[in-house]
Amino acid sequence: MRFSSRALPPGAPVCRPPLTRLVALVALACAQMSVQAQETPDEAPLTLNSSPRLQEGIDQAQRDAAPVFLMGEQITGRPDLETIVQGQAEMRKPGTVIKADRLEYYAPDDQARASGNVRINRNGNVFEGPSLDLKVEAFEGTFESPTYRFLQNDAHGNASKAEFIDPDRTVVRNATYTTCRRKPGPDWVPDWVLRAADIEFDTGEDVGVAHGAYLYFKDTPLLPVPAISFPLSDARKSGVMPPTIGLGDVNGTELSVPYYWNIAPNRDATVTPTVMTARGVTVAGEFRYLEPTYSGVLRANYMPSDKLRSANRWGATLNQTGNLGTDLGNVAYTLNLNRVSDDNYWSDFSSIGSLTSRTLANDMQATWARSGYTVTGRSLKWQTLQSSSSVITPPYDLTQLNVQYSQLNDRGFDWSLQGDVSQFESDKSLTKQPNTQRLYGLAQVSRPFIAPEGYITPKLQLHTSAYQFDSTLSNGNRSADSTVPTFSLDAGLVFERETAWSDRDLVQTLEPRLFYVRTPYRNQSYLPNYDTAASDFNFASIFTENAYVGHDKISDNNLVTFGLTTRFLDAQTGEQLARFGVAQRYRFEDQLVTLNSTTSPALAGWSDVMLGAGVNFSRQWGLDSTVQYNPLTAQSSRVTVGARYTPSPYRVFNAAYRFQRDVSEQIDFSWQWPLNDLWGDADQFTGSGKGLGEGRYYAVGRLNYSLNESRMVDTLLGVEYDAGCWLARVVVGRVQTSSTSSTSSIKFELEFVGFTRLGVSPLQTLKSNISRYQNLRETGGSNSRFSNYD
Repeated sequence: MRFSSRALPPGAPVCRPPLTRLVALVALACAQMSVQAQETPDEAPLTLNSSPRLQEGIDQAQRDAAPVFLMGEQITGRPDLETIVQGQAEMRKPGTVIKADRLEYYAPDDQARASGNVRINRNGNVFEGPSLDLKVEAFEGTFESPTYRFLQNDAHGNASKAEFIDPDRTVVRNATYTTCRRKPGPDWVPDWVLRAADIEFDTGEDVGVAHGAYLYFKDTPLLPVPAISFPLSDARKSGVMPPTIGLGDVNGTELSVPYYWNIAPNRDATVTPTVMTARGVTVAGEFRYLEPTYSGVLRANYMPSDKLRSANRWGATLNQTGNLGTDLGNVAYTLNLNRVSDDNYWSDFSSIGSLTSRTLANDMQATWARSGYTVTGRSLKWQTLQSSSSVITPPYDLTQLNVQYSQLNDRGFDWSLQGDVSQFESDKSLTKQPNTQRLYGLAQVSRPFIAPEGYITPKLQLHTSAYQFDSTLSNGNRSADSTVPTFSLDAGLVFERETAWSDRDLVQTLEPRLFYVRTPYRNQSYLPNYDTAASDFNFASIFTENAYVGHDKISDNNLVTFGLTTRFLDAQTGEQLARFGVAQRYRFEDQLVTLNSTTSPALAGWSDVMLGAGVNFSRQWGLDSTVQYNPLTAQSSRVTVGARYTPSPYRVFNAAYRFQRDVSEQIDFSWQWPLNDLWGDADQFTGSGKGLGEGRYYAVGRLNYSLNESRMVDTLLGVEYDAGCWLARVVVGRVQTSSTSSTSSIKFELEFVGFTRLGVSPLQTLKSNISRYQNLRETGGSNSRFSNYD
């Protein structure tokens, strides 16, 4: 079709038939368009409105208003009754395309009959076969001996008959279903296929339900499936999930059959009964919710009459964040609640990951902030799981109220006030310290002077604390207080120069930094320690005023820290390609304040030298390292070196060396790599999100070896196989739990892509142990109905 404005006002369209094919449109619509154009000659021509994208969905109003297009080599019929199209017949309407050798359309009943090479495309889902009988608008009818393909997961199959119930639901009889890509040849058989007496496809819910089915793998019956539902896309759906089977040296054989309940778009639940041959039956549940003002996850696990412990076992955890509306503004809160039935729970169960620690937090916190004010209330109570062979010191339960007020750039000054009231309680027979109420205050003011070439920031701080104990201290007092002032000066410069490396324009910076701290000595040796620990010695802590984190101890300092950093930046993008840094402290006086009587104080003179480097000149290579070097002993106190090589997706190799003198020395390797590379099959990644191709093996693993103990600490070895429409994973792991004990596990999974999984998934284990690991089937976006538009 083409448009002409000859003998008509500007913008008036005229319908003309094409030269090669007859096209039957709604003639009345064409005539009305011409008449309207002639009646309104002074109106501006119609213009097209731009749209950011094509519409995936078509509402009912558009369907009702849209015309039906019929095309073919020969068209006969009677107006408003029937139309017969022969030779390359085609019918189009919003969301639906029907093609055939012959097509009959009876308008009063909206009935279409097609025969010979029939193809129907419904929103991207395609059915093909010899004959079709269909009520077009209601989408009710039958299709004889069809083959079909679904848009969202590229699944396909065939059947003896398809029955279209409505626009969303279709039932196919004596049907097959698979996601394996068809290969040339009449003898092709998919690697896996579901054969069923009938399958109902609900494209509205993206769910398929099969009855009387068998799952075949490699043309062998693998699993009888009397009734099963499966997804037609990545959308969530309710139903029984694939069973998982595990083997353990304590619990015996484990069989779990989860049930997933898609309650609402913002809520769902999973219930997982598990049979452990050595223990009994346990039921685990997870409830997730996302509301406008709060969201969270509730998990619970219950085992009646554990045969190994002769007791009922249970565990529960709740994590929730939200906002409460008040007349003074919103209050943000967090809940982290964890509880178990007994002290042995952490070692006997791993079904709820947060409950496998020996110290379980029950933490409730609320924060209100407005106009520079911040008020935080907190209640933290611990459940400590003790063992007769390894008694641990329990942490303190905490009740806390913290109030802060801060102002930035107030006449050039930054200042803040902080007040904190805390109650610490614990079992004194294990902590050997009195419980206490502590009042803490911090006032600080700084005046930053900032310019493009550098900065200088003087700062004053005043720390004060007061304690009221429930029993006497060693000096006989039941109260104590301490006030400590601190002055610091932070100054730095930034120099830049243009340079180049390997024909790449770079900008190199040189950033010297000086940090001075003066905190006079105040005797704090009589104060117990409730929430204070030594800061790790690194590039962040070396430029801080206090050697400790917490409020019980403020270290006395008279020191200066020198630092120098140089960076190489891409001149075009500003991306940091390399960083090299060095820092060292000089202490003018010995440090006298220590955490406890067994802690050695820092001596006057030069500290260890901190050396650091990070190199990323190529996206494939990365290096990051930190060295703590003692110039007096000419030895390294601590070394951390990490490197990674990622030449392309699904190829990664990580290596790390960690050393702490007189404590530990370890090397760590982890990887994901196609084994096909070893025999020269090194095809590059195509960007499809489906691995590197069919028929590929991948080696995955992690080895963590202790050099000072001459033994493996953690071991993970596995193989993944990508067959295109199915995946297989086998992973063997060993974790050292103490100096004399370890746990071993084996996980095997067979995944039928787009359908189901069998076995115990090792994916979470691989992600947590292998940096930059990629799932061979990353979840992607939905396909468009225009992908199959023809």
